[in-house]
Amino acid sequence: MADITMPQLGETVTEGTVTRWLKKIGDPVSQDEVLFEVSTDKVDSEVPSPSGGYLAEILVPEGETVDVGVRLAVVTPEPPGAGAGSAGSQPEAAVRSAPSGAQPDPAPPLPPQPDPSPPLPPQPNPLPPPSPAPPTPAPVPDPVPSMAGAAPGGAVQGYKRSPGNGSVAGSDGKARVLSPVVRRLMTEYGVDAAEVPGSGVDGRITRTDVLSYLEARPRPSTAEVPGRGAATVATPAGPAPATETPAGPIPAAFRASPGVAPAIPPQSVLNGERDEIVPFNNIRRRTAEHMVRSKATSAHTLVAMEVDFENVETVRRRVKDSFRAEEGISLTYLPFVIMAVADGIRAFPHLNASVADDALVIHRDLNLGIAVDLDGEGLIVPVVREADSKRLRALAREVADLASRARRRRLSADEIAGGTFTITNPGPFGTSMTFPIINQPQVAILSTDGIKRRPVVVPAAGGGEAIAIHSVGSLALSFDHRAIDGAYASRFLARTRQVIETWDWSQAL
Repeated sequence: MADITMPQLGETVTEGTVTRWLKKIGDPVSQDEVLFEVSTDKVDSEVPSPSGGYLAEILVPEGETVDVGVRLAVVTPEPPGAGAGSAGSQPEAAVRSAPSGAQPDPAPPLPPQPDPSPPLPPQPNPLPPPSPAPPTPAPVPDPVPSMAGAAPGGAVQGYKRSPGNGSVAGSDGKARVLSPVVRRLMTEYGVDAAEVPGSGVDGRITRTDVLSYLEARPRPSTAEVPGRGAATVATPAGPAPATETPAGPIPAAFRASPGVAPAIPPQSVLNGERDEIVPFNNIRRRTAEHMVRSKATSAHTLVAMEVDFENVETVRRRVKDSFRAEEGISLTYLPFVIMAVADGIRAFPHLNASVADDALVIHRDLNLGIAVDLDGEGLIVPVVREADSKRLRALAREVADLASRARRRRLSADEIAGGTFTITNPGPFGTSMTFPIINQPQVAILSTDGIKRRPVVVPAAGGGEAIAIHSVGSLALSFDHRAIDGAYASRFLARTRQVIETWDWSQAL
């Protein structure tokens, strides 16, 4: 028998969503045959079976999000129920309890044996039988740690978490397992888990169940929104002051500011029969969570500069045909910008860093993330490793390859992990200036906006000035004001602009 667990799909991935099972219970499975598909905030992957046999149990249905290492399914050497005989509907332990070929002796009774009548149906993850114990009062809920930006002091009402496995023991006496996404939603909206009907396996509460419950319940007034201090209602542990910090070891630098409250549960926005509902896919949901968390974590600040790309454009025009013939790709502005950014970061290394507690962690390797649009279905950020050590042609090839494989969903988890600085490139769409959101846990992200032919003032031959038509665009840097100040960010951007405008790019090729 082999347990199938949620795999670790990347060094920073802590949970995943089962999006599709490719086998049904009872189907034969070969070793290394794709068994299910999983989606994380980093990548969508097909997961093969580690051993051959038969799919005996599916413990996590499609659409559920669970932590890495959680049991998802069971593969056995024999088909489910094979060799069980007339007791095939009983658990395996119950079948083994009776000696082969012997009639049960009714007296004396065996105390350790459970009552064999009526037979118990198979349980996907049976709980141990409760031991006799005196009645205890209803448990007081422990605060559940919330993500940055959620209401301080939030808790899943009426429930107390069991240590180590993400399960909860409810005030109704039932023990259930809640996924991280479900716990987070309940924490943010102050939902009593005992009131939410579960549609998952064994009544497990899914994300859809919580959202349906929130949609159906009346909208609370401002005084009733959980996390707003003394006006909080229906919380057994009492109101949480607005200045209370979240439970758990959340670094001080990442704590939300006092008074930050969760969003009010959504109201119906359907206005007419022609309205269309387009459900968010997993990448869109994870992107939304990541962006909201980033806004609640970093002190976002923007600095932007206009850059004359004529020096780059002159080289591009001269070599674009030969470059395409040799490399099979177009020579865009992006590899030029990457080389300029690498030079700027060598001079201003605090931009290639992360905030940790009360310190700035400076990364000596520039692992550059490049945001890629997945044809309107979301964004993904593949990483160019050690970008500061590569020449322009190598950067152009690698960026084109990563972007192509990202759109075809062919990236591995390691290729989208470990970035230390990010560039987003909406410029091909003609943008003027973009204020991008920082890709946590980094401290800065650079936007390269549209480059257009414009009149500019240039030095004239006789020492005066003249008007010329050049290719001009903007670079916009979002940075975390906790890590650096505006003057440092501006000097970095000025150095990057200087490299773009003055380097001999023909030598870089």
